[in-house]
Amino acid sequence: MTTPYFQTIDDKTQCVGIYKDGTLHFDDPPPECLKTWRYSESLADSEVEYAWLYAGGLTLEEACPDHLKEDFSRCVKKMRAFRRSFELAKVDLNDHCFFDLVPHDFLLHFLELKTQITEHVFENYEKPPNYDFLSNAAKLLQQIKYQRLNVNNKDCKSLFLSHQLRRQAQQVLQMRPYIDYKLFGTVTGRLSTEAESFPVLTMKKELRQLIKPHLDWFVSLDYNGAEARTVLALLEKRQPTYDIHQWNIENIFRPAREVTREEAKTLFFSWLYNPESKALTSDVYNREKLLESYYMEGEIHTPFKRRLKVDERRAFNYLIQSTTSDLVLERAITIAEFLKDKKSFISHLIHDEIVLDVADSERAIVPEIKELFANNKLARYEVNINAGANYYELEVLRI
Repeated sequence: MTTPYFQTIDDKTQCVGIYKDGTLHFDDPPPECLKTWRYSESLADSEVEYAWLYAGGLTLEEACPDHLKEDFSRCVKKMRAFRRSFELAKVDLNDHCFFDLVPHDFLLHFLELKTQITEHVFENYEKPPNYDFLSNAAKLLQQIKYQRLNVNNKDCKSLFLSHQLRRQAQQVLQMRPYIDYKLFGTVTGRLSTEAESFPVLTMKKELRQLIKPHLDWFVSLDYNGAEARTVLALLEKRQPTYDIHQWNIENIFRPAREVTREEAKTLFFSWLYNPESKALTSDVYNREKLLESYYMEGEIHTPFKRRLKVDERRAFNYLIQSTTSDLVLERAITIAEFLKDKKSFISHLIHDEIVLDVADSERAIVPEIKELFANNKLARYEVNINAGANYYELEVLRI
């Protein structure tokens, strides 16, 4: 009997094997492969649904039905033992196909259990309202996962003059240069990374000079005052066409008081993160109006169809952080699609920033990419754009 359920045996484009209806296929894929556990790059152009997204990022063990738990637990322990043995033998699974390294009978049994868990999820979980967005995001993050970062100590003498920085730099140079983002790592949807990932989100800024482009230069894009602009966009206010903190000085704080740009920035974030803050008293930033529109029965409903259970005290912060994060991720998906047939590519994402690895021969596309980033789902945001020969020494690019 043919079912729509199948599993890819590895998750790299060069390791294409499919398990379906009790059989392994290594040449032509079997027909009606429609539902699987999780996205694999070998499925890039296919119309497949992913149980992992239905389950909100649960692991196979967490989603496993009770009657399979004991058997699956044994399989997982054995699988981990195989992985540990490969690590001890210094086998790099980015260079080898995992299914070539484990016993055939064990692999068949594991994949059958995985298929039964997949079927259980599709039969018992509702399709999330933001499924398409999550699916596109998962595909982008999977692409980044198998891109090797160019990490080296060339032209980094300053790092080795300090004992502390030298030690930290040496640790970074020994790490596996791959970024493994967690799509479901935070409540708001803001990206985090797996424990074994290259620590691009948390490393000291000085150490970023160890990260070099593969092509010619890095181009970094982020929004000017992203959170403030998201508040204005959700309130359907006109976006300032210059620095938003300077705009706040001129339109929110004056004439009552004179503040510097840094003070204006601090006052805004103290208001954003503290629901009792009176740092902003202008009707322009109306917290209560947004909560009336997006906070219902203990849940924030974001423009990206996320439903976040949160108490009222943190609700506004969740709304703005989640929406801003999803705006950037959605723009990254669009930019990655634009770059599909080009040399340049997205190197990595840092919270509200997209970092591109750009070929000098394609520098003419940078203004177009800036426009793609600026025009998001809610409004046109002002963009900060910087470029440089490493990820630390980035200079303003005026285009």
